[in-house]
Amino acid sequence: MSSKKKKKSNFLVQGSILAISSIIVRIIGAVYRIPLTKIIGDIGNDYYSNAYEIYNLLLLISSYSLPLAVSKLVSARLAKGERKNAYRIFRGALVFAIISGIVVATFTFVFSRFLTARLFNTPMSFFALRALIPALIIVAILGVLRGFFQGNGTMIPTAISQIAEQIINAIVSVGAAYFLFSYGKKIGAVLGDAKSYSAAYGAAGGTLGTGAGALTALVFMLMIFFMYRPVLKRQIRRDRYSKKESYRKIFYVLMMTIVPVILSTTVYNISGILDQGIFKSPMLQHGLSADVRSQMWGIFSGKYKVLTNVPIAIASAVASSVTPGLSIAVALGDKNEMKAKIETAIRFVMIVAFPCAIGMGVLASPILHFLFNGSSTESMTIATRLLQSGAVVIIFTSLSTLSNGLLQGINRMKTPVINAVISLIIHLISLIIMLQFFNLKIYAVIYSNIIFAFLMCLLNGMAIRKFIGYKQEIKRSFIIPCISSILMGVVVYLVYSGIHKGLDNNKLGVVISIILGALVYGILLLAFKALTEEEIKRLPKGNLILSFGKKIHLIK
Repeated sequence: MSSKKKKKSNFLVQGSILAISSIIVRIIGAVYRIPLTKIIGDIGNDYYSNAYEIYNLLLLISSYSLPLAVSKLVSARLAKGERKNAYRIFRGALVFAIISGIVVATFTFVFSRFLTARLFNTPMSFFALRALIPALIIVAILGVLRGFFQGNGTMIPTAISQIAEQIINAIVSVGAAYFLFSYGKKIGAVLGDAKSYSAAYGAAGGTLGTGAGALTALVFMLMIFFMYRPVLKRQIRRDRYSKKESYRKIFYVLMMTIVPVILSTTVYNISGILDQGIFKSPMLQHGLSADVRSQMWGIFSGKYKVLTNVPIAIASAVASSVTPGLSIAVALGDKNEMKAKIETAIRFVMIVAFPCAIGMGVLASPILHFLFNGSSTESMTIATRLLQSGAVVIIFTSLSTLSNGLLQGINRMKTPVINAVISLIIHLISLIIMLQFFNLKIYAVIYSNIIFAFLMCLLNGMAIRKFIGYKQEIKRSFIIPCISSILMGVVVYLVYSGIHKGLDNNKLGVVISIILGALVYGILLLAFKALTEEEIKRLPKGNLILSFGKKIHLIK
């Protein structure tokens, strides 16, 4: 294979590596939320999610966009052979990260009570938010290191560090939540509110793991960087490009790259905070007490979102992996390469999103009882209905997340911001209408989120077509995955029903039906020729899949 061809196929391999690590990370995240939920309960989950919504918004402002921005800028300079300037981008971004992290962490420390109590009507989440403050600085520095290696064309350090981060996060979160829940109960007994204080302190324990995990990942990334440093120095010495970019220009370029991404991702992600504020507003509720609203939000954030976020992580991973390749194609003015990368990325994400959405819809109750056994009947009933009603959001959110990254990769940074603002306005109007006039309660949040994600897909898709003349391939990217997923869903339902009725074993039914469902779906994709041989080879274990397909005569 020629070096040019290798570069063309490398992004999917790297995307697959990051996607696999993201799946592992999300699975660990879903798994540790099970004991965490048992410890802190639905109300504790509400405090936990409220603190995280605020933390995520602050992280968006301080450092969320840094990996993408650094990756984009570094890869663009490496494409032109400017290794010195690529390293100067890294050093400038590191200074920016430290400063922005400290500023945002200080702001959070000073205004944490105001943010939790006044703005979001959840004063008891104050403890959990305070526990997240150190992570704001650590994650900012970590993001620059990850972006630097991604810009150099490797996702492996990011992938390994993410897994290590989540393992430590899980261990510390559950252990600290258990200890602090008991401690909070004692404090609450003295203050006359054991239920709220135990949940609040337990939630704070749950958030402590975030900082511990991020610190572990940072130590790992620094070790990798110092191991790579001698190679980096040799590469810089061989760089004959004479014109150095000044740090003043680097900060300017960073800001011009980061600010649009911040605006886009902030608008795109702020809906969670606004949803929470609107849903918890007494003016928009019909007879729901504060405790009931808190419980419903805890179910939504602690069960529904935990599960739906697992497949959505793949879209984020592919968006991160495709950005450097797109930046190179843009820098070289290669429109055909841009279109090829976009088509492959969209197909890859849809092949994963469709079966996940349909599978979760079909097995909503069994999966929830398998993972969250011990929750109240009322909690499980609400969670099941939420997952059945809202599983389709996986498809739309995956595609909208990816298309955001694609637009940023082709230097259309403002477009996702404009599209997100339009979608957000319609989303909020629909949410208020569904709460005020139809009294849909927490389901209003589900339906309005679907509307938001669908509009983002539509507007981003139109923009990609407009800017580079890209015409989306429909059959292999959407129709075949959809039909294959529906057929898989029928098989999964029949297999689970048979095992559950025959053996009365929910766990066994879930495991076997998911394994068989994945096998059936894979065979259907091969039978319907959703992927070319070249695309199959680029997947993890692609040669093995190709060999299997040929043995059973699904691939000629």
